[in-house]
Order: sequence, then C-alpha cells, then structure tokens
Amino acid sequence: MAENLTYKILRSHLIEGILEPGCEIGIKIDQTITQDATGTTALLLFESMGLDRVKTELSVSYVDHNMAMFGPENHDDHLYLQSIAKKMGIYHSRPGNGICHQVHLERFAAPGRTLLGSDSHTPTAGGIGSLAIGAGGLDVAVAMGGGAFYLTAPKVIGIQLSGNLPQFVSAKDVILKVLSILSTRGNVGYIVEYFGPGLANLTVPQRATITNMGAELGVTTSIFPSDQQTKKFLQNQQRSSDFVELTADHGCPYDRIIEIDLNQLTPMAAAPSSPDNIREIADLRDIQVHQVIVGSCTNSSYRDLMTVAALLKGKKVHSQVEFAIAPGSRQVLTMLSRNGALADLIESGARILESSCGPCIGQGQSPGQGRVSVRTFNRNFKGRTGTKDDQVYLVSPETAAAAALTGQLTDPRQLPNLLKIKFPKITDPDSLPIDDGMIETPLPADQAATAKVIRSAGIVTPPAAEKPPANLLGQVLLHCGDKITTDHIMPAGTFLKFRSNVPEYAKYVFNCFNEDGQPTFAEKALALKKTGRAGVIIAGDSYGQGSSREHAALCPMFLGIKLVIAKAVERIHRANLVNFAIIPATFADPADYDRIATDDRLEIENFAQAVAAAKTFTVKNTTQGFNFDCILNLSDRERAILQAGGKLNYAKAQAQ
Repeated sequence: MAENLTYKILRSHLIEGILEPGCEIGIKIDQTITQDATGTTALLLFESMGLDRVKTELSVSYVDHNMAMFGPENHDDHLYLQSIAKKMGIYHSRPGNGICHQVHLERFAAPGRTLLGSDSHTPTAGGIGSLAIGAGGLDVAVAMGGGAFYLTAPKVIGIQLSGNLPQFVSAKDVILKVLSILSTRGNVGYIVEYFGPGLANLTVPQRATITNMGAELGVTTSIFPSDQQTKKFLQNQQRSSDFVELTADHGCPYDRIIEIDLNQLTPMAAAPSSPDNIREIADLRDIQVHQVIVGSCTNSSYRDLMTVAALLKGKKVHSQVEFAIAPGSRQVLTMLSRNGALADLIESGARILESSCGPCIGQGQSPGQGRVSVRTFNRNFKGRTGTKDDQVYLVSPETAAAAALTGQLTDPRQLPNLLKIKFPKITDPDSLPIDDGMIETPLPADQAATAKVIRSAGIVTPPAAEKPPANLLGQVLLHCGDKITTDHIMPAGTFLKFRSNVPEYAKYVFNCFNEDGQPTFAEKALALKKTGRAGVIIAGDSYGQGSSREHAALCPMFLGIKLVIAKAVERIHRANLVNFAIIPATFADPADYDRIATDDRLEIENFAQAVAAAKTFTVKNTTQGFNFDCILNLSDRERAILQAGGKLNYAKAQAQ
C-alpha cells in the first residue's frame, strides 16, 4: 500500500503500539536538542532519573536564549550546561554559535531521522526531511536516556504546492497562507506534509521557514521530502553522506489535501496579536511603523539576510524606524561579513544583534508603548515583546525591508516604483565557511565519570510531583479565556533567568493577570495549598498553545495546581501537564465553562479512581450548588504516569 512520508518514517522508528490514526504509539528518537531556557531543567531531570550518559545517536545542547545576562543567573546556567554536556555525552553549542534550529539544520539534522527538542520550533528540521517534534524537557530527558517518545499516531494533511513564488513573495508568505486556512486551533493530532511540483524551487532554508512557523498551527510537526534541493544543501554543508532521498509514494493517501498555487500568493502579515490573524499587506498600507527586526529561527538564514541587505544597499532606514538584524548562526554572520553585505546593512542604519533568539522571546528590543513593531518572527502573542500593549506584525524579510525604508507597512512589490529598487536574485554560495570550533564534543565515557559539573546555588533540582488525591477538594484560582498561551502562564523575557530555580520562577505564574495592590496568582495559590485544597484552572479553547516550556506545568504544580478543566488543551502543554501530575480534563458540555467563576469551590469524589480508570467524572460546584461532567481522554500509559505522581517517578520505576 502506498504510504506518505510521515508514515514511512514513523513505521521505521516504531517501538510500541499500532500505527493507525488515533492510536498511541512509541517511537525511537535518533537525535535530541535542548536550549538554555529549557535545557537546564531537562538535564536536571535527566540526572534525577539516575542516568549518567545519553543513549541517542546524537544529542546537542545549545545556548541561544538567555543571552542578555543581567545578573549572574544566565552565566551560571551556561557553565552548568557546558560542564554537564561533557559528562553526559552531549555536544555543546556555545553562546554566539547561533540559534539552535538554524545551527542544527546546518550541521546535524538529516533526512529520515527523528528529532525531539525541548523547544516548540524543533519542527524547523522538517525542512530537511527530519521528523522533528517539539516536547517538554522531561520527555526529551527520557528520550536522551533511550526511552521511547509517545504520541498519537497522526492524521496527515497534505499540502500540494504548484507554481513558483513571484518576485517579492517568499516562503514566509507560504506559511502565512497556510495559517489563514488552518488557523492556530483545531489541528491537534495532525502532521502537515508538503508535496507537489512547487517544491522544486524551494531551498532547504525556505522550507525550514515554513516548517518552523508550522508550529503555530498546533500540529505535531511539518515535513518536506528529501530531494535534489536537500542534496544540494547538504553538499554545501559538506555533509553529503547524510543525504538520502525520501519522498511519499505516488498516490499515497492523505486525510486532507490543500492545494496552494505559489504563483497566486501575495505579501501577507500576521496582524496583532495572533499568528493566524492573516491580512494582505496591500490592505495594511499606510500603517506607521516604528521598529523593524529581521531574525529569529524563522527568517535569519543567509538568503533572508542577503535579500534584506540587497534591498537596503545604498539606502537609509527611515528616520522614525529603529531597525535591527539578528543572523541565525555564526556561519551566516561570517558569510555576510566576508561578502560585504554586513557593511551594507550597517551603512543603512541597521543595528546588529548577536546570533540568538533575543527579541523573539522578549529579551530586549521591546517596542514603545502602543508602537508598531514589524518582525520576521513566528509569534506575536500580546505582551511577548515585553511591552503590554505591543502591536506586532509578522512578515517576510522583503516586507520588513520595505517597512524599514518607508516607515510604514508597504507592499514590497511597490519598491521598484517607490524607490527604484530592483528585485534581488539571491543564490546560495557553492562554498560555505564550515567552522565547528564553537561546538564542543563530549568527553569519552572513561573520562566522563570523574568530570566535575559546575552548579551554582541558583540551579535547583526541580521538585517532584504528587499522586492524585483520593478525593479532590479544590478551588478555582483562575477562570481564563480562549487561546491562553504558555507565555501567559509563564512569562519569558526578563524572567527567563529564573528557569533553573522553580520556587523562584513560580512567583510569576500568570503574571499577566496580576493586578497592582492585589495578591498575585502565586500568593493565592500557595495560601490555598496550605489549607489542603487543590488549585484548579478553568480555561477556554486552545489552552496552552505556543511554546514547549514545561515550566507552564512544572511551576503551577509547585504551587499546588492539581486540575485543569478546559474546552481544549494543546498537544505539548497537555503532555507536560500529565508529566507533572496535573490532570488535563475537558468539559463534557462546553456551556458549563460559563457557569463557573473564580473562587468557586469544587469537589470530586473518588478522584484518584477516576484518574486510574474512568472516562468521565462529576464535579460538584459547592459554591453555586450544581454539578457538571468532565471528560478524561487519557491513554493507559498516561494514567499510569499520573498514578505514579508524574513522569519522573514513573521513569524511575520503569528503570528499576
């Protein structure tokens, strides 16, 4: 029977389960990546499981998030990561070497491999034909120890591309078009697979832009076939031996097919404040722009930055615009510096940021109050920049350059008329500067046993979760709306430096909902915990979308949260909740969501028994005097994890 590419790779890595849509399966993981915002906790959990050496084909620890280093916490994390990587058999990409997804694409990702990363944009490597999935750090730690990764065997959406991208239209516009069709909600349990004649002229970095921002769809991952474009990319990276041709079988089935004619695409933007609020740039003209940033793991490749440099060459950035670029890797920055493009950017008025995630996660470059910021990033959740009322538009490098030059949102197709700028034809060089000097290899096993791990006082072993109580006596601590992201739950930005210290970081859970002069969410949760009552979160649709950050489950667990009841919970966050013994339930009748209020007291009899075996349970709202039902859609393995008091306890028991 003809198979799509997704199922070919899943079948070749299947360890457990039946490979049929909707069934839980366990797959072998070839490669893992962690980064410094999530990696410290992941490796602390790896140690807590009693493991002393990774068992994957390749594991890499990257430092690319916490780069601002205000105070000692970030550097302490870096030293811990560097030292434990040597001991545990992990490659270590040092600060300044680049963003994990860009560097991994260049130096390690390979067609047909499975890749698990503690970052939600791990699917970037789908652009080279890897089955690359974002997950919580505990799931990655288990995979590093040789354990299977569990997921629901997906349905597959096939996206058939035809035609060629017109001038001034780019790969970013492709994924924005897909987001306009599928949105950010309702895609849990799907993988997106691209095919069709339109692939022929899309390079691997362009494909990686599409798979990177595919994370905003809420799908498990996105993937492209491995073909001549893949072969060319690997040859240029001097990795020809990693090439293997991988395509879907002719006539293979897809659960849904979406056809996109690249010829018909136009420049687009994700308008404030959601990646699926898609608008045509032509309909947004004349909106004043005060900040433009090109970079992030979505659009910081050589082609992206060369395009911007060519459009700005000989011109000056508009006087009201602050313009910055952040190359995705040291390799990209080196090429720009050698061919003169970096000088062109500097002469235009660009600020040069380091090769890191930086502004994408609120680490600097916050826009002014109410000011419009145009970015080539992947997320524009409100407040993510560090400015509460930010107005962020996500666009292509071409559109970003047009905004930087004109001071307003401008269709880049108008640049030839407005500024006599010709469309630049950028080709990848045949020879790249290959320098892995900032990627450290681990110590051999016989030397690693005596290697010293550097730990500061701020690096605290995460607390263990607890088993579900026999009967739950709870209280609603928060009643929140739809599309609550992990940024809402656990802010990044200046708070990232506390991620290695859960008791400290937990003080900022739901910080965006705190009001001046009132007790914070964390203070109320800890006070409730002392009474013996459990904290309960009531949420709307698509709860937990966005980042893979497991702290959005780990820190609430520390505060005593035992139960989340939502209309729907997104994939990665749902897995993290289970891993830290917070029960993810959904309303049997979504209308019950509106009947519940903050501070309502809830009671569930035989709660532990329900978690162990029941498909539904009844909740008594003792404050308002009514009952409602909830659904527990859990696999047997997930029930066992919850009964054990979280995945850490479960993994220890399995190892023993």
